[in-house]
Amino acid sequence: MKPTTLLSLSLAACLLTPSFGQSFDRSVRQVENREPSIPRPEQEAQVKVKLANLHKKTGQRPNIVWIVVDDMGYGDPGCYGGGEAAGAATPHLDALAADGLRLTSCYAQQTCTPTRSAILTGRLPVRTGLTRPILAGDKITKNPWADEVSLPTLLGKAGYATVLTGKWHVGESEGMRPQDVGFDEFYGFYPAQKEVSQRVDARRYPGIALDPLLMAAFEGLGIGHHLVHGFKGGRTIKVSSIESTEDMGRADQVLADFSIAKIKELAAKDKPFFLEHCFMKVHCDNFANPDLAGLSASKYPYKDAIVEVDLHIGALRAALEEAGVLENTLIFLTSDNGPQMDAWPDAGYTPFRGAKGTTFEGGVRVPGIAYWKGMIEPGRVSDDLFDLLDLFGTALTLAGVPIDTLADDRYYDFIDQTSFLLHDNGRSHREAVYFWWGAELMACRMRQFKAHIKVVLPQTTHKYIDHATVMDVGLAPWFFDLYLDPKEEMTVGHRMSPWLATVGSKLKAHGGTFRKYPPKNIGL
Repeated sequence: MKPTTLLSLSLAACLLTPSFGQSFDRSVRQVENREPSIPRPEQEAQVKVKLANLHKKTGQRPNIVWIVVDDMGYGDPGCYGGGEAAGAATPHLDALAADGLRLTSCYAQQTCTPTRSAILTGRLPVRTGLTRPILAGDKITKNPWADEVSLPTLLGKAGYATVLTGKWHVGESEGMRPQDVGFDEFYGFYPAQKEVSQRVDARRYPGIALDPLLMAAFEGLGIGHHLVHGFKGGRTIKVSSIESTEDMGRADQVLADFSIAKIKELAAKDKPFFLEHCFMKVHCDNFANPDLAGLSASKYPYKDAIVEVDLHIGALRAALEEAGVLENTLIFLTSDNGPQMDAWPDAGYTPFRGAKGTTFEGGVRVPGIAYWKGMIEPGRVSDDLFDLLDLFGTALTLAGVPIDTLADDRYYDFIDQTSFLLHDNGRSHREAVYFWWGAELMACRMRQFKAHIKVVLPQTTHKYIDHATVMDVGLAPWFFDLYLDPKEEMTVGHRMSPWLATVGSKLKAHGGTFRKYPPKNIGL
């Protein structure tokens, strides 16, 4: 953490030191290097019995399936206000939500690599060094995965088969690939969709695609454009190459076909599995699948991509049911961040302020749906806080991996949310969510309140990344009541709320964890 950040936190804390009790903060720190959580002993005890009964019935640990859509906005699915009303119906996604738990305050990091690393390490990106995508020309100074213990590694030791299908985007170099960091198998693409397709998209990127010298220079950067099949131990096969926008348009169908076949294969084995299916869509640039063109009422490429993704979500659920494992599988569906409005109209929708690249709600609040037939009560909706980091701890608990066996030389930011997800009236164990932009601590949400000490402000319409500025907020944090003002347009400040001081203290305490457990710098 930069000294200036600590200084701003200390100043804020001096201004905001509460003179009343801390009962507003319900969390308890039980282990020094773990995030404090809200104790809910009765809820946990009941869910423990529920899981034990299921284990007695099935004879093995549950399967875990994560479905991660790339850059899908909070307002894209029908069950979150989009769907048919926005020209892109999502019946399969909506059905998953109707049959399970729909989270309305589910949070990601503000860009893709940070989220994707966080859910696999249980640690904030500033701690692992994976604070932003590793881009063409970047020269990192160390392998961030070398001293991290990944979720697939831990699940593998617990007897799970582990597979990642689709987009990776957390390092392409040897030692940083999925097959190098714990996954038994990887079938997908290392970079994001745009990075793969721009070399063959002459209409949008003529300066690369039509200039042989620049194309050679671009390819010299080593950006992968192959569909890769990798196996633990390093064996890696280049299956095919993206040579046209039509190839890119078909990519998610190819990936879905692989995951569906893999589910059938894994379900036939006498061991549980962890499958992370990561769509290439709907990250720009979106190209229609030539076999499914014009799917949406809108007919725009982004909307067609949403509808295609929805079809594949339905197929993945059907594959689990046909394989006979649906009743022993937790499915969690989400997006890695808010919509990338810089690419509009090839971009999603959020009802909130901001977009991908910012720590306003539009950049970090994402759809979150938990489904488990017979284990999660259908039709549940909760506005309790859930950070995608919490998937890490929840997966460990389901797999029977004792959380107290994790290393004590590093700080873990996840919270085990198993009982929140599985109890019929479950409440979250998370009291606060922290928002970072690179190495800068930006904001904190606690209950319905959110305090910003730094903000990302666009200088042009929709340009939240390419033409935006990171700014200090000034004399006092920008303090919003998200129940009154979900768009974060008018601060309530100390004049309308007594809780500014408490949230300020929470920010200070979070910053204090970096003194004993300093952040990792990998050159980004």
